[in-house]
Amino acid sequence: MSKKEREIREKRYSMESNLIYGRSYTPKWDFEHHLIPPISSSATFRLDNVQRGAQGFLEFAQSNQVVDLDSKEPIYIYDRLGEPNKDMLEENLSFAERGETAVTFATGMGAISAIFGILTLTGDEIVAHTILYGCTYSLLKNWYPRYNINVNFVNMIDPEEVRKAITTRTKVVYFETPINPTLELIDIKAIVEIVREANKDRAEDEKIRVVIDNTFATPFCQRPLELGADFVIHSLTKNIGGYGTDMGGVVVGPSWSRDWLLLYRKDFGAALGPKSAWNILVYGLPTLSLRMRRQQETAKVIAEFLCQHEDVNYVNYPGAKCFTQTEIAEKQMYDYDNNPAPGSMIYFGIRGDTPEERRERGERFINHLATNAYTITLAVSLGNIRTLIEHPGSMTHSAIPAEEQVKEGMDPGGIRLSVGLEKPEDIISDLEAAFETIQVAV
Repeated sequence: MSKKEREIREKRYSMESNLIYGRSYTPKWDFEHHLIPPISSSATFRLDNVQRGAQGFLEFAQSNQVVDLDSKEPIYIYDRLGEPNKDMLEENLSFAERGETAVTFATGMGAISAIFGILTLTGDEIVAHTILYGCTYSLLKNWYPRYNINVNFVNMIDPEEVRKAITTRTKVVYFETPINPTLELIDIKAIVEIVREANKDRAEDEKIRVVIDNTFATPFCQRPLELGADFVIHSLTKNIGGYGTDMGGVVVGPSWSRDWLLLYRKDFGAALGPKSAWNILVYGLPTLSLRMRRQQETAKVIAEFLCQHEDVNYVNYPGAKCFTQTEIAEKQMYDYDNNPAPGSMIYFGIRGDTPEERRERGERFINHLATNAYTITLAVSLGNIRTLIEHPGSMTHSAIPAEEQVKEGMDPGGIRLSVGLEKPEDIISDLEAAFETIQVAV
């Protein structure tokens, strides 16, 4: 099947069907005799002769010099360079995000390290949002200054702060939306337009790239590349993997970045294992639409319950009536059929007169659930088929100093809820029991 024929077929069917079948033909595996692609279990591959080995090394990360690699059988050499399960998964992830190419990594942090690694040099600058996933914050705060790469943290909820922060040294504008953990939204198009203006007089290799962590939304709910972003990052461990069994990460972006990302993965070593790639390829991505539809339907019910509860101070959920950024949500969070798609993550705070009181009540609330709930589990990570709850201030975002958290708008008592596939009534029943253990604010 030619590339043109494949594109015609892909447009004929819905994205939900495309996610199930992926590329029905690929030279990376024999699909004529397998309904499901087998697991690749070899770390190294047999070569027929020295010439074939030499050709394989010549073709690796040289897509600009070899004619139509997508249509020819690849020469596999060693797992870290590439293998069938990873390659097929990358094709499908790129298609899901509407990108030109995708490269997978062992973890989400491996993917984040790789994109910064290929886009920045010593002396460059990254502009990032003030609140980030704790490990990303630690990477930028503790490690990049050692390489003389400055990171300027600004509040991107106000896009004008990005305009003010950009300098001649800026090479990357980086943020999450929805933000982890607060679920606040950053206006992607507004940031893209500001960066586009800043790039007008820059040479191609000096342009600023917009990089977005799209893990919370998933490509089912939001596709930043369609809105003008340059790169998208995912932790495949979360919603795309879906079952909490495998770690992984991916960078999706323009075709020119593929060779650089492959070289980075080869040299720094954060290659996604083939067995993890196979699970995500066969179980995770094909069921993404089905899971996300059910999870966000449940999340809407739970969010409205929380919005009306007397012990809840606020609820951040892009699909809730009490959410304050509905306009941005409607503009950039929609599924493949252009329906509103607010996702499956909720962030809410318990009432209290002081930050200390809010935190204490929040901890009591979570501790009760950890001990007594059946449908809610105290655990980090998210996007699982099981509902997970955690306290970001002391857990996933503990790398950010407590005073910084408060300064940047993170509530000390804020609670992050990742909604799973359970019935909403069951989840609410467990939440109600936990509310009964804390005093009602007077």
